[in-house]
Amino acid sequence: MRTKPWINIAHSTSIKGKMTEIQSSSPNEKLGLSASELTEFFAMWEELNFTDSNNNSSRVEAQMCPASFNRSALLNAMCTLYAFIFVVGLAANALVVWVNMRSQRHYHETHMYILNLAVADLCVVATLPVWVSSLAQGGHWAFGQAACKLTHLLFSVNLFASIFFLTCMSVDRYLSVVRFREISHRRGRQVRRLVCAITWLLALFASVPDTYFLRSVKSQYSHVTLCLPVYPEDNPLQWMVGIQLSFVVLGFAIPFPIIAVSYALLANTLASTSTHSPSNGDQDRSVSKKVILMYIVVFIACWAPYHAVLLADALAMLGVLPLGCSSENGLFVALHLTQCLSLLHCCVNPVVYSFAHRHYRYDLMKAFIFKYSTRTGLARLIDGSQGIETEYAMVENNPPTVT
Repeated sequence: MRTKPWINIAHSTSIKGKMTEIQSSSPNEKLGLSASELTEFFAMWEELNFTDSNNNSSRVEAQMCPASFNRSALLNAMCTLYAFIFVVGLAANALVVWVNMRSQRHYHETHMYILNLAVADLCVVATLPVWVSSLAQGGHWAFGQAACKLTHLLFSVNLFASIFFLTCMSVDRYLSVVRFREISHRRGRQVRRLVCAITWLLALFASVPDTYFLRSVKSQYSHVTLCLPVYPEDNPLQWMVGIQLSFVVLGFAIPFPIIAVSYALLANTLASTSTHSPSNGDQDRSVSKKVILMYIVVFIACWAPYHAVLLADALAMLGVLPLGCSSENGLFVALHLTQCLSLLHCCVNPVVYSFAHRHYRYDLMKAFIFKYSTRTGLARLIDGSQGIETEYAMVENNPPTVT
């Protein structure tokens, strides 16, 4: 994915077919850049024309649009946003992990997914200082090729895992309601453990192709070393577009419909409790529906803009979506800003999926009380007097008959 944090804003630009305009011995033949040409294209885009040292008959004639935006301002904005996401995301997700590890409420159906989600988001934000350091040095990568691959792999795997766990959580919440009597507690935990393991493996497999092509490359025109993808010489454009489209499909096109349908079915099931469980309050049902709507809206707000721009960029590179210079510059800025927006999910997830719910706020309060006030007796008072229920308690205690 071309616009992840390791891509240097000072040396990259939006590419719409620019990588394919090479005139060879056959004037009408369109070829992708070779690995060496691609490296130098990313490393020093100001040098627009150069010749492949292994093939003097090929010449790059990439027509670049002049930048109409302040790259330095955009770079500073990205560094600031990444620093904010790091501080808030690190604290929030570490708190979620700590509360989950201390809590005795492990029987809750989504506990395992929430814990894994927090771990994934924690690993994502843990890599941000490395990217900020690189961006602050004008994109210079000072950590070597092994760190280039490993840091990216950690970032990418956990980014995919975060999206996948949100998807699993939506399906599990629906199934835990409609199949409440059919799945035993022990069997349910075993299934969720298996699902979590498979989710991590899928996230790893989804991240391997992009990581494989990463290289730590030193520019021939400057002393800057970059961490960037170098694709096969025969079809680099196809590889770049293919990887970008795979991110769109795996990161949004598949997860979002599953999340939306699962929560829509869950909302419909909650609505049906008005007939099957008239004792449950309308206010509780209204709160549950608002929580479900919040899940969907947050996912759309964080991920839809970035994947939409990423799709537009892929179509532009294929020539399907013709863009002028002003649109090229706008697309380039949008790719970076929407990426920052997408990473805000690391800050939002702990609030939406954990501390927005009463039982997690209670567990957090109780954890601090047991930690710092064990001698006051207040912990025992709260533990004995508080009745905790989730927003789905009314359905779990009185599961409707689903036909």
